[in-house]
Amino acid sequence: MAASTSLFSSSMHSGMPASRTVKCSENFLFCQWRMSCKQPSYSKLVYQNQSRFLGNERSLKWKQTDNVFQKEGIQCQALKTENMTFSVGKKFQLDDVIEAQQFDRDTLSAIFEVARDMEEIEKNSPGSQILRGYLMATLFYEPSTRTRLSFESAMKRLGGEVLTTENAREFSSASKGETLEDTIRTVEGYSDIIVMRHFESGAARRAAATAGIPVINAGDGPGQHPTQALLDVYTIEREIGKLDGIRVGLVGDLANGRTVRSLAYLLAKYTDVKVYFVSPGVVKMKDDIKDYLTSKGVEWEESADLMEIASKCDVVYQTRIQRERFGERIDLYEEARGKYIVNRAVLEVMQKHAVIMHPLPRLDEITVDVDSDPRAAYFRQAKNGLYIRMALLKLLLIGW
Repeated sequence: MAASTSLFSSSMHSGMPASRTVKCSENFLFCQWRMSCKQPSYSKLVYQNQSRFLGNERSLKWKQTDNVFQKEGIQCQALKTENMTFSVGKKFQLDDVIEAQQFDRDTLSAIFEVARDMEEIEKNSPGSQILRGYLMATLFYEPSTRTRLSFESAMKRLGGEVLTTENAREFSSASKGETLEDTIRTVEGYSDIIVMRHFESGAARRAAATAGIPVINAGDGPGQHPTQALLDVYTIEREIGKLDGIRVGLVGDLANGRTVRSLAYLLAKYTDVKVYFVSPGVVKMKDDIKDYLTSKGVEWEESADLMEIASKCDVVYQTRIQRERFGERIDLYEEARGKYIVNRAVLEVMQKHAVIMHPLPRLDEITVDVDSDPRAAYFRQAKNGLYIRMALLKLLLIGW
């Protein structure tokens, strides 16, 4: 945007040194120091940290006297200057990433475009500073390798910084009885975005309702894992070349697997998709997912024959039987474990273009001799998680 512009200077009334002055459009308000405002079109409190721009329409809570804006001990003064030009990214339409149902097909396509841009940055532009000055806090109440490290790598590859708690259930104040809400209120004071994994279904939604900064659900118990579903759909598109008209076999622990639940929600966005459920009886897919697929016109079928389903599918999505979800019922775990294994025999009946995916970690549900087959896509799938998470961090923090 080219226009007559203003020079805004800000200073702290608490005795801190005045921050730098910067040039920007008269339609925008700038402050180096942390401030907050309420956007009328969004329900969440939007925090603007150092080096952030705010549209005047976002500053309704600010008191204006002539060309001076005041809020929480921060003063910004406007002074007229001459022509300057800059662009500000359009705000991402989501405040948080909590569940797969938040995304529509157009948004998915747009996110995938940004992910492809992130892949170019990762490969060709080391040292990117897109998120310089931003801090991401990772709160993981359950073990994680790929999800936590890919988020932290994503943030650092874009120039941001990371505050991390790897085992918050044991080594944070949660072990002392602190509520999740109090933890979130504290951590948001230290960071610009929170990535959280929790052992309780629905915990991410509670965190988002409490926080005034973006929250990303990195898995909430047996509930959902939306960023995994995003990278799964992104991988399917990259590997198969399409998302409409595909056949997907979901295999393994479908009752406790948050990844397959979130993936089913996203697959329902596409046309002429058929989903096959292959699982031991004690861990069948729950009725809420089946009902959702039916309501969206998605055909689904349950089967006990992995070989038959593998021969029909474009994607065989294998998952491990999750022992940690069985509690003391080890007998049920042993009943389910090892019943469906993807091995060379399964490869032999699969179509040449088809792929095998897995959210990882795997135990013995995919034999290691499958790894060398080009249809084994699970490590490429894991790498795609980096690009999707880079895209989400960029979009949630600075927009399109």
